[in-house]
Amino acid sequence: MPIYQLTNEIIFPPVDGAEEGVVAVGGDLSIERLELAYHSGIFPWYSEGQPIIWWSPDPRFVLFPERLKISKSMKQVLRNHTFEITYNQDFEQVISNCKQITRKGQESTWITSEMRRAYISLHKVGMAKSVEVWSQDELVGGLYGVDLGTIFCGESMFSKVNNASKIAFITFTKEFQRRGGTLIDCQIYTNHLAGMGAEEIPRKKFFEFL
Repeated sequence: MPIYQLTNEIIFPPVDGAEEGVVAVGGDLSIERLELAYHSGIFPWYSEGQPIIWWSPDPRFVLFPERLKISKSMKQVLRNHTFEITYNQDFEQVISNCKQITRKGQESTWITSEMRRAYISLHKVGMAKSVEVWSQDELVGGLYGVDLGTIFCGESMFSKVNNASKIAFITFTKEFQRRGGTLIDCQIYTNHLAGMGAEEIPRKKFFEFL
């Protein structure tokens, strides 16, 4: 089955026809298209030099905030108040660090320069949010994603010191639950987040929350 090719028109095909999670290719990363994508359960994920690839995986990897698992060692780190946590204070530095950080098993980043510019634009209109973790006024960890209200679509995290990204994720998840958030979209399975309580659910169920 041929993959749907996007044009300048701001539309997406039904995700039911997505083969191995790929909904479409092409298009752009305009605010309007990204907003439609996320509200349609679709996100961009591609590498430098590739066309934009739009995904809606089945199953979907998510975390229900009330099912967050915090290890004993992380509970101790949280009690020590070693780090300072802020929200939306330095989005550009967070996404730049996520782009530049070296990740085990990855030769290159999926956060292209085009993606970085696009999500900074989303942040400026209040749709993309960041969490910053500071140690002695130095940014040592954080995360960013797209806020849909009761659903938060996590995009990337980084750590420069042990536990910094975990602190960002745990602190944000608890705050998100406190303000009525029902689900964090983690998109694709990782052992790291599975160990913190994330799980796979059918795409159809994810769309019921969406």
